Amino acid sequence: MTQEKLVKTNCRFCGYQCGLTATVTDGRVTAVEPDPTQYPGDAGIQRGCRRWRVAPEFLDHPQRINYPLKRVGERGSGQWQRITWDQALDEIAAKLATLKERHGPEMLATCIGGPHAVFWPLHRFMNLFGSPNNVGIGQICWNPATWVNALTYGWTIENELDPEKTACAMFWGTNPAESDNSLLWRTLVRFSQTGKPLIVVDPRRTRTAELATLWLPVRPGTDAVLALGLINVIVAERLYDETFVDRWCNGFARLAEHVARYTPAYVESVTGIKAETVVAAARLYAGNAPATLISGRGIDQIGANSFATQRGLAIMRAITGNLDTPGASHITDMPDFIPEIDLELSDRFPAEARQKRLGSLALQSYPGYERVRRLTMRHGRRLPMRYLTSAQPNLVWRAMLTGEPYPIRSLIVMATNPLLTQADSRLIYDALKSLDLLVVLEMFPTPTTMLADYVLPSAGALERPLLETKAGTANLAYGGAKAVEPYYERRPDYDFWRGIGLRLGQENDWPWQSFEAALAASMEPTGWTWDDFCREGLYTLPPEYRKHEHIDPQTGQPAGFATASGKVELYCGLVAELGGDPLPVPQPTPATSEEYPLSLITGARFQPYFASSFRQFASLRSAHPEPWAEVSVATARRLGLEDGCRVWVETERGRASFTLRIARMGDGVVSVEYGWWYPEMAAAEPSIGGLWAANANTLTNADYETSDPMIGTATYNGLPCRVSRAE
Repeated sequence: MTQEKLVKTNCRFCGYQCGLTATVTDGRVTAVEPDPTQYPGDAGIQRGCRRWRVAPEFLDHPQRINYPLKRVGERGSGQWQRITWDQALDEIAAKLATLKERHGPEMLATCIGGPHAVFWPLHRFMNLFGSPNNVGIGQICWNPATWVNALTYGWTIENELDPEKTACAMFWGTNPAESDNSLLWRTLVRFSQTGKPLIVVDPRRTRTAELATLWLPVRPGTDAVLALGLINVIVAERLYDETFVDRWCNGFARLAEHVARYTPAYVESVTGIKAETVVAAARLYAGNAPATLISGRGIDQIGANSFATQRGLAIMRAITGNLDTPGASHITDMPDFIPEIDLELSDRFPAEARQKRLGSLALQSYPGYERVRRLTMRHGRRLPMRYLTSAQPNLVWRAMLTGEPYPIRSLIVMATNPLLTQADSRLIYDALKSLDLLVVLEMFPTPTTMLADYVLPSAGALERPLLETKAGTANLAYGGAKAVEPYYERRPDYDFWRGIGLRLGQENDWPWQSFEAALAASMEPTGWTWDDFCREGLYTLPPEYRKHEHIDPQTGQPAGFATASGKVELYCGLVAELGGDPLPVPQPTPATSEEYPLSLITGARFQPYFASSFRQFASLRSAHPEPWAEVSVATARRLGLEDGCRVWVETERGRASFTLRIARMGDGVVSVEYGWWYPEMAAAEPSIGGLWAANANTLTNADYETSDPMIGTATYNGLPCRVSRAE
């Protein structure tokens, strides 16, 4: 007899992980629909997205990895043997033990991405194993703003957009029309319909920029100069919030002196934005309170200028009074549930292991982390450690190849595809080929799985429970129950980390036999059961504002900010102590030349894809079958190219082929789509799923020497390049 039920669950095909109702028939998902009782709270918003619709196909796609696989031929040969989970875990644990005995625990690295996984089990294992070498995407996504806001305000913030309360919105280096397509994008559309000022800073006239009152097509990589130019106008015209600045900002006089040279005329000469446009943007933002300022990966990927730009934006929010106020932003709180910092057992990470960190980044390091943590602890807040101390990727790949400063001989990859999504694909390819052990936890074959020794089948969307917590930097958790038990022999990634942990002497540190039990334990301090959470799908409290004005009952004084001065650090002495610039100082951008006359952006995303995912779905691929390289009409005419032709895009590191698309954007700029490969091509050498055909990261590098010295951010935007017709 057929058994059918409806289950509240989550999509998990992007970072927003919207609520769904799954129809489950005899243990199989047969249909899904948006659930308006969960995030984003409006089924109409989800109707604009195509990803969730493929959930039943995703669960039983013919290319899904369903069983543990072990390589039996040469690396990259595409020859595999099906094995059991116990055999895989036994052999992997034994190999790690042997390599640890020979080289030390630091010989193991991990590589993570997101958002379709939970990372604290990996971090817990690495802390107990004793290796500092986890590679993530944080240095080009999330970390720059997190570090800067913690330094400037004493903690992280959440920027708000409320069509009723927000009087002006500025979107900088982000395009939620493509990267979000959820609640934020729909809210932005509603905001644009109010007639209130909307400023968009982006070299490309994206769908977001099409809504703008004012579009600023900044030259790639010069964003820090533009930010300081806006501050120049705000200071010179006394558009700042004098009351807030006088009472709550440290170093305003030094800031005013510092930004005096960044006149609108000078900003125009560097950024290409007309001087009068710079003035207009500053007046709109500062003259319409409350104003929100939302930034994205566009400025997280400009290398040595990312930190300076984020500092400029943080300062601009503060001096205009748009900090911790309704309609603009709020400083977040530590969670009521068990935070990431505790789940990852960072206090158990040995001091001698911390000394084995690669490189000497000022902030993205254990000494830098401890300096900032001592300040945030004044308000009882603790940042997650492993995200904010992850290794600079270039140094990890080099250590694999050279053994310097010590050999890294094994890598475990989870929820990411570094051959597509990390800079310098050829370096990474050589590094992965050199390893003694490469393990990949995945749902589908990728170029990275094709080089692995072991590939283990991850349970994915609808097959495992979800508790998303913003890494423990906010009192916010969302998610819910799995819809079905994992198909075939797939397992949650938690099972892998616990399994090898138990085999390597970590028995006492993995008390929860299942992932669901671990998540339920995480919620216990809130008083909610796991069933309570699954029923609601969201745990949060309304934000409190102007927390710096709250009276501390012990001192009788306002709480202030968790910084050295107790105020917003416009002039940040801690950055100076760490060897950086206490006020933002733009760095020179890579210079174009006769050989490479154009400026390249490599991070563009388009629906319905997410990073390097979903190319194997015919229903999605048909909407966007080939990757684009976008240029302006004037640039195309100058190069003798027409819309739809095939082109080579080349940098000093390599070349890749794209379909040319003529778009409204700054002249002299090329924007290429990232994450492209071809699942229909051979899953073995030499093709490796079309890895070398249209991979934007064959054009990039993450060289440590040219990365940001504070965080290690590499330059993905503003790279000199050239474009030619591909015959």
